[in-house]
Amino acid sequence: MLSIKGLSHTYPNGVHALNNINLEIPKGMFGLLGPNGAGKSSLMRTIATLQQPSEGNITFDGIDILKDPDSLRRILGYLPQDFGVYPRVSAYEMLDHMAVLKGLNNGKERKEVVEGLLNQTNLFHVRKKKLKTFSGGMRQRFGIAQALIGDPKLIIVDEPTAGLDPEERNRFHNLLAEIGENVVVILSTHIVEDVADLCPNMVIIAGGQIVTGGKPADLVSELDGKVWQKAIKKDELEAYKENFAVISSHLSTGQTIIHVLADSEPSEGFSVISPDLEDVYFATLHRSRNGSADKAAA
Repeated sequence: MLSIKGLSHTYPNGVHALNNINLEIPKGMFGLLGPNGAGKSSLMRTIATLQQPSEGNITFDGIDILKDPDSLRRILGYLPQDFGVYPRVSAYEMLDHMAVLKGLNNGKERKEVVEGLLNQTNLFHVRKKKLKTFSGGMRQRFGIAQALIGDPKLIIVDEPTAGLDPEERNRFHNLLAEIGENVVVILSTHIVEDVADLCPNMVIIAGGQIVTGGKPADLVSELDGKVWQKAIKKDELEAYKENFAVISSHLSTGQTIIHVLADSEPSEGFSVISPDLEDVYFATLHRSRNGSADKAAA
């Protein structure tokens, strides 16, 4: 169990990246969903002991992460949003080198671990190829392989599927689902489908704060009968935004489809729809931004 209490962080330039974060994260896949700039990476970097927070506490299975970061690092696997590799080194050589850095000094044992991870991430057949030849999806799977060295108990993956094609994204999902059965895996992303497909528990973060959380199915059910849809002309969108709680809009066959949050039919021409996690996400962000705007106006 990962426990986060009263976590806040302000950068030297005055940016308040995190504001009183409180979370209990159990074993399994856990989704941290939020837009770019919401504070996801700041939270992940803090949990990964890459930066000290301004205040708060983090513990994992009895380890005080802030007081004893080295103990956490021994059982941590971390795949940041951007990670560097030596482009002219083969996948096998790089993974072997990182295994040495993790303390796997026995050659036979290290060989078994490296080959096992390459097989698990479906990279064994390209193990001798240089990393610079890898596609985006192959690089991400290699990133997971290096994060799994040392049998970690806590794994953090930050925006792992951004930029992947559908086939590679599906392959990566299957890999994460397999990994998440026995350890704590935190999936930080702005892609709703990643959380919907993988995570039995989640929170949404915006403006450095947790604005909602729970089981995805429960959050979706809370919107039953409250999401309404209508096809409008593109030049009507701003007027609808002024008069209704428009949580999202998208183009379809030349028309603009809007989703509106309301307890009853907003006006003529709207039809109620079955909500999904994307509606939860947009509705939560809409409420959060409106709340912030109301406070500023007050």
